[in-house]
Amino acid sequence: MGNLCACLAPKTVNKKKTTKRLANQPPLASNSSNRWTRIRSSRKEKFDDALIQEQALAAAATIILQQHNGALPFDRSASLRYPNSGSKKSNQLPRSSSSRARSLTDPLLQPQQLVNQDIKLDDLETSRFVLVHGGGFGAWCWYKTIALLEEGGFKVSAIDLTGSGIHTFDTNNITSLSQYVKPLTDFLEKLAEGEKVILVGHDFGGACISYAMESFPFKISKAIFIAAAMLTNGQSTLDMFSKQAGSNDLMRQAQVFLYANGNDHPPTAIDLNKSLLRDLLFNQSPAKDVALASVSMRPIPFAPVLEKLSLTDMKYGSVRRFYIETPEDNATPITLQESMINTSPPERVFRLKGADHSPFFSKPQALHKLLVEISKIPST
Repeated sequence: MGNLCACLAPKTVNKKKTTKRLANQPPLASNSSNRWTRIRSSRKEKFDDALIQEQALAAAATIILQQHNGALPFDRSASLRYPNSGSKKSNQLPRSSSSRARSLTDPLLQPQQLVNQDIKLDDLETSRFVLVHGGGFGAWCWYKTIALLEEGGFKVSAIDLTGSGIHTFDTNNITSLSQYVKPLTDFLEKLAEGEKVILVGHDFGGACISYAMESFPFKISKAIFIAAAMLTNGQSTLDMFSKQAGSNDLMRQAQVFLYANGNDHPPTAIDLNKSLLRDLLFNQSPAKDVALASVSMRPIPFAPVLEKLSLTDMKYGSVRRFYIETPEDNATPITLQESMINTSPPERVFRLKGADHSPFFSKPQALHKLLVEISKIPST
């Protein structure tokens, strides 16, 4: 969401679709070397297509089952597909996963290649993660993170906030932050007595998990902010991001204000120009994930962005906070992230080298490592 409300006045955005034309390439020579190159490329493309198709079918099946059963939260914690089973020991988890460079695609690997499979989940305060998406996103954006955490033995629940993902409510009718985060607060309220979770918030989801921390501090073991709005008492998301107003032309160009109650009333939601999504949110992410986002993102409710949070030291302040920076972020610039960190310092700060605003797409393995590492940090 970034500098979401850098400018409240509506702006006309030209929604021109850009197309790239590839120059005609000369025909390949008919020698055996080029023929072998084409054969290998074809095999790789077939393998990639098969993998993408398998992931798409699995995601579609999950959504269809949820819609059929009327279950709005995207909760896959009940099915652990690959339980730990005496796998070989791997190298110890490094202190920070951001020190190693990765390719832009950052393809998913087997969990044993990422983290120590001998992690004793019973020794952790909690092995359950609750993932909260950012503005315009939905539970769908966490699909890589869900898979990696579950395959490592963790329980994972990803929440669709009101009017997001497959939640059917009209975004334009959301009038408060409490209404927007109700699926999250309902989830936390139903947790068994004494059960705790690690709450993870991305983007505007940072304000949402802050609200939940104030309401349910004893049910949250740790709170992790990923390129997220980390506010102070009496501050709104608009207050925070307006500090960078005028410095993020790309965000201003991408914003499309929606006026469901008429142009003579305040905006009801904010949409993002689809042609600018890649540059704004996914500048380091794989093309297939950008395509997924372009057909899955929904407008961001405007009223919750304006709402000032009431945060107390006794409740919100009692929850351990951690921040994950995304240095290649064009939506929430690193300078703004550092400003929030300096204003309200968390327990520890991590940096994902090469990550854009959506590290669950651009750096899924590195993000996974950090989530596991934070889960292992003992109480001081």
